[in-house]
Amino acid sequence: MTYLSASIRPLIAGIAAALAAALAVPAIAQDTGQGDVETKAEAEAAPMTKGEKRLAKLLEGRVAGEPVRCIRTFPNMPMETIDKTAYVYGRGNTIYVQRTRNPEDIDGSDALVTRRFNASELCRLDVMTTIDRNVGFFTGAVFFEDFIPYTRVKEDDSGEG
Repeated sequence: MTYLSASIRPLIAGIAAALAAALAVPAIAQDTGQGDVETKAEAEAAPMTKGEKRLAKLLEGRVAGEPVRCIRTFPNMPMETIDKTAYVYGRGNTIYVQRTRNPEDIDGSDALVTRRFNASELCRLDVMTTIDRNVGFFTGAVFFEDFIPYTRVKEDDSGEG
């Protein structure tokens, strides 16, 4: 028994040291915060892509709401694909923007195939794939994030100001 405990002690000490080091790395990275500043500055300095410009035009006069996990869908609900940017669902006062986990992979020449868990809702956990529109070959998997609703802002007609 003494032999087993003596041989396990270095193993346990090694595991404890590795665990302590692994837990310290996120704390160190969180303290510096320099990566966040550089990323924000790069994002602000980068010119808008063609897709971002198109999405911005769709969202003019609209205000973002709280993200939602699912949206109600109808058979005739339009969906617009904006290359390398987002999928946009709906029309009228509220539209829903789905940026996905990898928006750079969104391609308007692919068809989105949905395997839903609920027939009347489209949810972030539904299984999504893309296929080539012409040949029908699998071209990728799509991982949805929360949907962001954008609602049209009503203009004040009272004339006060």
